[in-house]
Amino acid sequence: MQKIKLGVSSCLLGKKVRYDGQHKQDYYLTDVLGKFVEWVPVCPEVECGLPVPREAMHLAGAIDQPRLVTVNTGIDHTERMTSWAGKKLAELEKLNLGGFVFKSKSPSSGRFCVKVFNKQGIPEKKGVGLFAREFIEKFPLLPVEEEGRLHDPMLRECFLDKVFALARWREYNAANSQARELIEFHSRYKYLLMAHCPAMVSELGRIVATLDKQNVKLRKAEYLPLMMKALDFRATVAKHRNVMHHILGYFKKQLTAWEKEEVLEVIENYSAGLTPGLTPLVLLRHYARKYEQLYLLEQYYLNPSSEETMLKYHL
Repeated sequence: MQKIKLGVSSCLLGKKVRYDGQHKQDYYLTDVLGKFVEWVPVCPEVECGLPVPREAMHLAGAIDQPRLVTVNTGIDHTERMTSWAGKKLAELEKLNLGGFVFKSKSPSSGRFCVKVFNKQGIPEKKGVGLFAREFIEKFPLLPVEEEGRLHDPMLRECFLDKVFALARWREYNAANSQARELIEFHSRYKYLLMAHCPAMVSELGRIVATLDKQNVKLRKAEYLPLMMKALDFRATVAKHRNVMHHILGYFKKQLTAWEKEEVLEVIENYSAGLTPGLTPLVLLRHYARKYEQLYLLEQYYLNPSSEETMLKYHL
């Protein structure tokens, strides 16, 4: 798989563009994820024409339509930011980004729980940075996350699963693939989707089941948003355990007594937090190969790319 282009807040790569002239380098992004993706750095505040250093800013006013104002002098930079954002998003659209990692708490780039100060000067952590809001409205299907949340294994898994799924979907579309290929695509994602949201696997299955030569374009337009929505759900230990037992059922008649006991023990150790999730997956993949379960070996859940394995299970 070619390196996926991801947008990122410039300060997270170590660029000294913050209001105080410093950076907020995140070493997971630069030293781990950065080995496998192509970063496209963006600093909304500098790129819209503000200097380094500069007066700190915050969001003020209504939660859903806040203003971007300087903390001490009250200068309003909202129009400057939104005007620049429109032009920048047009540039980014041409790059075909596969996602974006935003700087948390930033009044321009924060994705979650950004402080918005009301008329009484009391902050509410319910806002979204101005540029981040514009980006999400422009690219609603792109995976987005904040740097701090990527240190949570479950949130990291959601983000990475969406990034790689979108990349594969684009490969599928670029090949002008039709109904048969969409059925195969869905089939290979079945267990990964089940680990995130079992209920939506059935919904996606119904879309695929109604495919024909005349409605492929329509079904594709329905499939991708629902798939990305399904991958937004957290893949919990309980859901992973359920999927592992489903997979085990494919060769339970072939396993010897001690092989079955070993697999069940490893799955339960994972459920109890005694071993990482990669351990039972490697064992299940081993038995899928041993007993030639080709359908399982095509599953992205059991056979992710080496990049996915490295990034999802990085500690």
